[in-house]
Amino acid sequence: MTTIIEPTVFTEDPFTEAAIADPYPFLERLREAGPVSYLEATGTYAIVGYKEVYEVLMDFETYVSSGGLGPRDIREDDAWRPPSILESDPPIHTVMRRALTGVINPGTVRALREPFTLPAVEIVSELAKLDSFDVVTQLAEKYPIRVFPDAVGLPEEGREHLLPYGNMVFNAFGPENYIYQQAFANGDEHSAVVMKLCARESLDDVGFGSKIWDRVKDGLITEEQAALLVRALLSAGVDTTIFGIGNTLSVLARYPEAWQRLRENPTMAKFAIDEALRVESPFQKFHRTVATDTVLGNVHIPAGSKILVFVGAANRDPQKWGDDAAEFSLDRSSSGHVAFGMGLHQCVGQPIARLEMEIVLQEMLEKFETLELDGAPSPLIHNVLRGFDSIPVKVTPSR
Repeated sequence: MTTIIEPTVFTEDPFTEAAIADPYPFLERLREAGPVSYLEATGTYAIVGYKEVYEVLMDFETYVSSGGLGPRDIREDDAWRPPSILESDPPIHTVMRRALTGVINPGTVRALREPFTLPAVEIVSELAKLDSFDVVTQLAEKYPIRVFPDAVGLPEEGREHLLPYGNMVFNAFGPENYIYQQAFANGDEHSAVVMKLCARESLDDVGFGSKIWDRVKDGLITEEQAALLVRALLSAGVDTTIFGIGNTLSVLARYPEAWQRLRENPTMAKFAIDEALRVESPFQKFHRTVATDTVLGNVHIPAGSKILVFVGAANRDPQKWGDDAAEFSLDRSSSGHVAFGMGLHQCVGQPIARLEMEIVLQEMLEKFETLELDGAPSPLIHNVLRGFDSIPVKVTPSR
């Protein structure tokens, strides 16, 4: 029989600049309050334990996404945009995901390796002429914004709106604080341009975008759903990949012995990426809505409550990953990390993100004998994503 306990009332605000700039001391204090606690500052329940986060991600009927991934229930008032696939539940989600998985699958992803490799070679070869550079501005932001819109089939004009639009999308998963307000500066312009890019007439005839629109002709989805799916692909396929590349290289720059091991055995690159995604997760937290009275972590959570799911905490939970959970280790199996979600809403575009990260890392390993930090990385202040404005590194080119 389950013993119901009162949740610890946690008074700190997860959306302060200090908690965002360096989230891990905050998450450690939050974890000490228990796997499920009540956040007084936001009126939500915090879910930090790996077991509990995994349960939320898998139980899409109890913890629904259609209420929105932000703190407001978008079913009760107007959202700033039509809900995406991330903010839908079956049967709508089932139809939209089926349309995406028919387009993004192992075969179509494998076909991207060759066209994705040449730009990585060009960018990293230019960096190999330098003694130092910024991982974020000179690599992580340049590469995905070059290759992924090509794969979707976007025109060149208007791509400059993708990053600020993605900044809006993900910051809206947090409160309407000053971070949110800054992200939404010129928001109407960014939204209008991106939605125009997602229209069928803006896309070429060979990219993922046109293949999504083909599902309209098949009768599987509506025109509105097609545009929303292209939009979701763009916002998910650019921002989180940029953060993933930057975070992975920031971790490896702090672990020179791991860099040398990877140079000696580049086939370990995929394992290194998974471990970096675990220890420095790009997607740190998001909300879900409780559909019915439930018990999670021995805490009763009433129907209609908002929960804040801390993916970044779950991926560092010592009960799952051991006492050294906060450390990067090539000897650890990171299988089961939840950086890309899990279950029904697991990121459908993650194979593309993984491919981009792997290609970049392998090129870096080939071109650079050493990779070290050249000063402290500057954290990006973002409501839900973990990344950096700048990651200065110094390098030694391969002989």
